[in-house]
Amino acid sequence: MREEADLRGALRFLAQLKEHNNREWFEKNRAQYEDAMAQFELLVGWLISEIGKTVDLAGVTPKDCIMRIYRDVRFSKDKSPYKTGLGAGIVPGGRKSGRMGFHLHVGPGGATMVASGLWEPTPQQLSRFRNAITENAGAFQKILAAAPFKRHFGEIMGDRLKTAPQGYPTDHPAIDLLRLKQVCVAEKFDDRTVTSPAFPGLAVESMKAMRPFIAYLEEVAGG
Repeated sequence: MREEADLRGALRFLAQLKEHNNREWFEKNRAQYEDAMAQFELLVGWLISEIGKTVDLAGVTPKDCIMRIYRDVRFSKDKSPYKTGLGAGIVPGGRKSGRMGFHLHVGPGGATMVASGLWEPTPQQLSRFRNAITENAGAFQKILAAAPFKRHFGEIMGDRLKTAPQGYPTDHPAIDLLRLKQVCVAEKFDDRTVTSPAFPGLAVESMKAMRPFIAYLEEVAGG
């Protein structure tokens, strides 16, 4: 029997951290943080083992995937020192590999999600994606229309241009896809679901449903 992660304490800690995002409070409550991270690491380890049955995650450990809770505030007006969610990039080679994969974010108030896609694409990635859509939008549209995709994600997320990008036809049948500046999907989970025994399995189902979407972007846009 696998040891099941219990995220109730993690959500409580993160909710409190939102209200007391300072170093003094964090140090006083470091034991809660360490317990939250231990449970999150347990979850990420199980997800690696499960999704690794269909995606090559050989050698990847939770520590390769889990992101630091400390914010980089050097160029931010918001000087809050800590993130108010726990994040992991479950990606071949680990989150620093530059590969595409699955992003897990756990946060209170319905902020938990499984997500993927081109969140901050390079100009080259966006150009390759748009060229692929211009030539054959049907391949991507078929992925978006698949029942598992519709059930888990509904539709594409991401900012859009107000009109067609420069150099692309304004009357293209897939103009809505060409206008995308980000190409992302996410499935959100409420706190009750996240703290239930069913959550790890639901997260795996979400990841499996998003795999064709990731495979397409890897092929046409690159990592």
